[in-house]
Amino acid sequence: MVPRGFSLFLVSAFAGLAVAAAAVSALAQGLPVPRFVSLAADEVNVRAGPSTDYPIEWVYVRGGVPVEIVAEFDNWRRVRDRDGEEGWVHHSLLSGKRTAVVTGGLRTLFRTPDTAGVPVLQAEAGVIGMLLACEGAWCRMEIQGRRGWLHRDEIWGSYPDEAFD
Repeated sequence: MVPRGFSLFLVSAFAGLAVAAAAVSALAQGLPVPRFVSLAADEVNVRAGPSTDYPIEWVYVRGGVPVEIVAEFDNWRRVRDRDGEEGWVHHSLLSGKRTAVVTGGLRTLFRTPDTAGVPVLQAEAGVIGMLLACEGAWCRMEIQGRRGWLHRDEIWGSYPDEAFD
């Protein structure tokens, strides 16, 4: 025999869980597309379509690489890399941690967002770092434990007018 108030408690608890699950689902679906993310694993299969039924087109073999989500379908994200290649990746292999890749030639990161500032380090094209903040024409990055500001047009992984910290 179940106590009289117990079944009402269970119904209320399950209703609360359903509301919480719906809120999490709505939040996940409310993220903008396109947006930048990074690879969460050192080995990420990129498929021709949004399912394991589709063939693997290629495999990323380095975690932390920035990619741009350009479409979503269920738990799959269509991503684009800095070379413009696109394919489908399961959402569990992506991270919201922001990274960026240095473009062009040798680039100097400065202590402050000003080319007259003190240089912190130099990074070659292809170096990937954590993207910490972007303000105006500058983005703050961390590369091998050192932090500095780099002109936004010297990286790939941030939109021209995007601001965050």
